[in-house]
This record gives sequence, C-alpha cells and structure tokens, in this order.
Amino acid sequence: MDDNNNTKILVLVGSLRKDSINRSLAQVAAVNAPAGVEVGLYAGLELLPFYNEDIDVEPVPAEVVRLREAVGDADAVLISTPEYNGTIPAVLKNAIDWLSRPYGAGAITRKPVGVLGAALAQFGGKWSHDDTSRSVGIAGGRVVEDIELHLPIGRLEGRPVTDVPEVVEQLRQAVAVLAAATAEVSA
Repeated sequence: MDDNNNTKILVLVGSLRKDSINRSLAQVAAVNAPAGVEVGLYAGLELLPFYNEDIDVEPVPAEVVRLREAVGDADAVLISTPEYNGTIPAVLKNAIDWLSRPYGAGAITRKPVGVLGAALAQFGGKWSHDDTSRSVGIAGGRVVEDIELHLPIGRLEGRPVTDVPEVVEQLRQAVAVLAAATAEVSA
C-alpha cells in the first residue's frame, strides 16, 4: 500500500500498438477504478531485452530494474492482453520471465495478478488468457481466477470501449476484485 492507503494496481499491456483495444481496456479500467484504488499503466515493455540468464546479473539492465521496481511497488498487477497466433504475445511473456527472477523471490512472487483481454477470435482471447495465467502462476504470481473478461473485439461493433457500458462495468468490477485480493494477501 502507498502512503495514502490507496491500493496500487499496475497494468501490463501485451500489445505495443498505441491504439490497441487492450491498451484502451487498461485505460478505461484506470479511469473507472473504484474509490481507493489507483491504476497505472506501465510503459516500456518493448525496451526490455529478451530474457537471458547471462545478463540477469549485476548490473541488471536498467529497463529490467525499472520493471521489477514498478511491479514490486504495486499491490497487484492487471494484465490486458491480446491473443497472437492463439497464445500470449512475446513482449508480455518476456516481461513475465524477467519478473519471475530471482527464482522464488521475483517481483511478481505472491503478488495478486488479474488477466483480461480482447482479441479478434470468437472467444475473445481465452487461449491467451489461459496461457498468461499459467505463465504468471508458474512465475510465482497469485492469479485471481475470478477475473475473466475475454472480449471478442467484434462485440464493440467499432465503438470505443467507453461507449459500451457493460464492458466498462466489467472492467470496474475486475479492478475491484483485484483490489479485494490484495486485502487477502495483507491479512
């Protein structure tokens, strides 16, 4: 928790596109967060080198330190991910790999993590959700299973996320569930 007792949630977006639907989901989640919850988007996943144990030694690359510190300072992590070729985007998998180290004590270890996303596929990224959840769990994160938003992009019918009230409410609820999971860790 930070000094003003707000729950801090950091969002990792698995799409690098500036105008991606998943980035939009993350932004809408941040704007519509319940009272007492701060949601911030992490910028810079594309700057991380590919995970390589040979460079995961002092001095650790600066971008890796920045990511690890950002996740370490958050009470929880929310991942908004598309589905690339039926699975998790490489940039997101790479970030999870960096966060899993050092083994057993990585920044994501025991941290509540929620996964949601949107994809062109008819199931709205269910495969990516499952693969991301599995990877996070193996990396040591505590996946919050009650967060399951798989949005087929066609459901938006070309409208911005903000114009679809039921999606905005689902995002608000996902953030509330994730924030509640942080209280369980503290108890």
